[in-house]
Amino acid sequence: MQSVNYRHLHYFWVVAREGGIARAAERLDVAVQTVSAQVRELEHSLGHALLRSAGRRVELTEAGRAALHYAEQIFQLGEQLPGAVRDAATTPQVRFNVGISDGLPKAVVRQLLEPVLATPLLRLLCQEGEFDDLLAELALHKLDVVLSDRAAPANPNLKVYSHSLGQIPMAWYAAAGLREARPEGFPASLAQAAFVLPTQHSVVRVQLDDWLRRHGIAPRIVGEFEDNASLLTFGIAGMGVFPAPASMAAELEGVHGVRLVGLCEDVMERLYAISAERRVHHPLVVRLIKPASP
Repeated sequence: MQSVNYRHLHYFWVVAREGGIARAAERLDVAVQTVSAQVRELEHSLGHALLRSAGRRVELTEAGRAALHYAEQIFQLGEQLPGAVRDAATTPQVRFNVGISDGLPKAVVRQLLEPVLATPLLRLLCQEGEFDDLLAELALHKLDVVLSDRAAPANPNLKVYSHSLGQIPMAWYAAAGLREARPEGFPASLAQAAFVLPTQHSVVRVQLDDWLRRHGIAPRIVGEFEDNASLLTFGIAGMGVFPAPASMAAELEGVHGVRLVGLCEDVMERLYAISAERRVHHPLVVRLIKPASP
């Protein structure tokens, strides 16, 4: 099959919108024969008839309706092109494409991005997803950086590099109505509580399990979530005791009415910025990792 000639497609699009070849010719200010010839060329290249006669008008075949659907999208985008180019030329923006691992607390993401948020004309594009998918996007240079709670695995076929952003202590929280979990007598007070935890895919889950074992607590797990936002949503709603960064205490208590039950000593959420360069050159990525550098 031949490639589509967009001039032929445009003539067909006008015919379909005007409902006839003669009216399309008038709209385009060309001869009727020219319009007919252009549409026939398009039909020949696609291998299917797009129009059929209906009295003095023409109507679309099934193939024609499919072609019109795509033509509408193509030429609507074309109509938007001059404005988009004008806006880009007159108001240049600094695009920053960030991948966010779905296990990373969103409040922490906001803190990590703080060094770049004051960048003039910044346009921040954040894509949340699974860790491996984000690394693949980064390796293809579709992302500028990936923020994650784990370093990239060693893989000779995947040229990405991890930069430590430090670590933050974790704590246990509970909705106000969850009477089984109390700050008084912590951590023994957690023995009868239900727990909402990250899944085993989360790096911090191993540390949480170890903390519970060390304190002799066999947790009654009522929910496990791979996505941190979902974990917080169900924890705040009172499903069970849940872990979150200690730095979120003021927000969780003030905004959501959740109480801090106690700190998870020695349990740390490790943070990484992963780039496609060993020696980072992107100025905004440099700004992200520089505060963490010695």
